[in-house]
Amino acid sequence: MRPMPEIRNFTLNFGPQHPSAHGVLRLVLEMDGEVVQRADPHIGLLHRATEKLAESKPFNQSIGYMDRLDYVSMMCNEHAYVLAIEKLLGVEPPIRAQYIRVMFDEVTRILNHLLWLGSHALDIGAMTVFLYCFREREDLMDCYEAVSGARMHATYYRPGGVYRDLPEEMPKYEPSRWRSEREVRKLNEAREGSLLDFLERFTERFPKRVDEYETLLTDNRIWKQRTVGIGVVPPERALALGFTGPMLRGSGIAWDLRKKQPYEVYDRLDFDIPVGTNGDCYDRYLVRIEEMRQSNRIIRQCIDWLRRNPGPVMVDDHKVAPPPREEMKRDMEALIHHFKLFTEGYCVPEGEVYAAVEHPKGEFGIYLVSDGANKPYRVKIRAPGFAHLSAMDEMARGHMLADVVAIIGTQDIVFGEIDR
Repeated sequence: MRPMPEIRNFTLNFGPQHPSAHGVLRLVLEMDGEVVQRADPHIGLLHRATEKLAESKPFNQSIGYMDRLDYVSMMCNEHAYVLAIEKLLGVEPPIRAQYIRVMFDEVTRILNHLLWLGSHALDIGAMTVFLYCFREREDLMDCYEAVSGARMHATYYRPGGVYRDLPEEMPKYEPSRWRSEREVRKLNEAREGSLLDFLERFTERFPKRVDEYETLLTDNRIWKQRTVGIGVVPPERALALGFTGPMLRGSGIAWDLRKKQPYEVYDRLDFDIPVGTNGDCYDRYLVRIEEMRQSNRIIRQCIDWLRRNPGPVMVDDHKVAPPPREEMKRDMEALIHHFKLFTEGYCVPEGEVYAAVEHPKGEFGIYLVSDGANKPYRVKIRAPGFAHLSAMDEMARGHMLADVVAIIGTQDIVFGEIDR
């Protein structure tokens, strides 16, 4: 009599060098054939000690570190950190600065969702969407560059407002050996006006672009086969697991900090919160698509308001904000303020504070403890992706190996904020 064959699960390493891991994620998968029995995410391969570094520098010098956490949603990270400092200082930025912040938060949300959509579709096997999404991202990256000088890590938000007002003209292409004058003229057509004109033209054509993404994916049977019923999370589990943002709204819970705990000027704006019903990858896709349309609405409202209401974009307190350069050159008092601010920074009253924003990936919060010095005593970052990745095991069990890729994609993971 032949002995019965011994059936054993085998362990599979997914990542960290894997194009679908979206960072340096190492997933240790316990497989029964093609079916996942257990998923164990290993993190720490990117750890940069951001929180510890922020505790060794004056407050303003850590704003640039925030950009590098979730390096796809740069200005939203800065926003939470700057809000926490403002809460401790008791400073309120001018209303124009608040509208600029909200506008760029929504520009950042579209940037994030475009990269998510392109890479998620690419992971699942749809290549065209990736190229379409990057076409629109390029325009929004130009807005980042026009306002801050950097395409990604802007360091544009500051305690008390923003670094500077919106520029009156956009950077233009110049003729080169690669581009003729005729091509350059065509490229510069949209850049003849101010940043607001450029953004307004973008918002006019963007809804049609989102329609193009939906034409490619929403009713595509392969896309639906890969996402419908995959990674289902019921609403009560989504809450228990600490989900926020599109991951929570995809499960049917209409929780959005912009509506429930409004900050800046969100309570003055008109927009809707999209909510899913099934809590699967497909619903989370639909939620994010609709979020892009709503962000477009918010940006248009901000543009209208900013056109009608000029004004300061920084508080007039030289203990927190540097004096204008002209003033600094001719006035001794202003020079001293400038020197003290950029060497020592400012001392923040003792206390502790938590400030959170509705980041494209969920609730991004900064817990800040001050002991009265010019640098934080403690910085703790509440990154949305960390809670989502923790649910990887629960979401992937019983699914096929190919579905693991769809689940990583639907979580919209960026490792900078998870490994911190």
